[in-house]
Amino acid sequence: MTLIPTEYRITEIRRLVDPALHEVLDRLDAGTRLTCGYHLGFWDSEGHFPAEQNLNGKGLRPTLAVLSALAADAPAAAGVPAALACELVHNFSLLHDDVIDGDTERRHRPTVWARFGISAAILAGDALLSLANEVLGEARSEHVPDAVRRLGATVRQLIAGQTADVAFEKRDDVTLEECMSMAADKTAALLACSTSLGAVLAGAPPTLVRGLAEFGNHVGMAFQLTDDLLGIWGDPVLTGKPVLSDLRACKKTVPVVAALTSSTAAAAELRDLYNRPDPLDEGELIRAAVLVDEAGGRAWTEEEADRQLAAGVRALDPLELPEEIRDDLARIARRLRGRDR
Repeated sequence: MTLIPTEYRITEIRRLVDPALHEVLDRLDAGTRLTCGYHLGFWDSEGHFPAEQNLNGKGLRPTLAVLSALAADAPAAAGVPAALACELVHNFSLLHDDVIDGDTERRHRPTVWARFGISAAILAGDALLSLANEVLGEARSEHVPDAVRRLGATVRQLIAGQTADVAFEKRDDVTLEECMSMAADKTAALLACSTSLGAVLAGAPPTLVRGLAEFGNHVGMAFQLTDDLLGIWGDPVLTGKPVLSDLRACKKTVPVVAALTSSTAAAAELRDLYNRPDPLDEGELIRAAVLVDEAGGRAWTEEEADRQLAAGVRALDPLELPEEIRDDLARIARRLRGRDR
């Protein structure tokens, strides 16, 4: 394999996957295609191509899926069905998640349910999940059954994580262990699938598939923990979500639960705020963020995210990989954690 710069290779992967994603949407009826394409950022709510660029997110999961095929010495095109499947499943979950959480904005635009209605958003999510199984089943590989089973098991985990996340909102006894398990199911499972599904289709040895999945699981945990931090202290310009959004929704995210389960005066005050029946006002939200920090929730989450990142990069060490692919995976992992090195 010819050595080429990381940024160029990742850009080329996006150029390979994005047109295929457009083509997949053309299988849908006109109304569902409109809402799905709007959600993905391909066009505005009227079906016109927007002036803005990169509205369809970072393309993280499809990039990882294609890299996993390259890790198995397969051509990039062999990883496209896996890339499409993972991206479609991810966006299925986002569409439903926005409805469940009542979020009205994503990527600086109205969410699908806020623009088109709840029914349209649910049906759009269902359509993307159906397409994910369809395109993966059409892959030209004798290993399609293994890939379909892996994706199906991942979707079950994702749903279990989302179910736990919703249930936590009504509980005041959530443990840190439960919260970490929820994060593993809700986010890390799909990252583990993304970093291994292309290799599965390519017929990679089980040791390589397991190692890539382990890498993805740890990186997925680091990514979710970082996202939890951004959900409280992130810049809305960068996150596309309102400031203090997770506290506003009284989410039991990892930094919040780490704070609530600490034996500190700040934890007791935070618990009182979270148990109030009425929504917190802006002053109370700011105070809650301070209390999460004072109770150690922010520091614990940052340290655990760094630990997960390091474990993920170490998981690549024993694997027989092209060195440029190993470097790509490690670099992407560090960027997800907000680390440049």
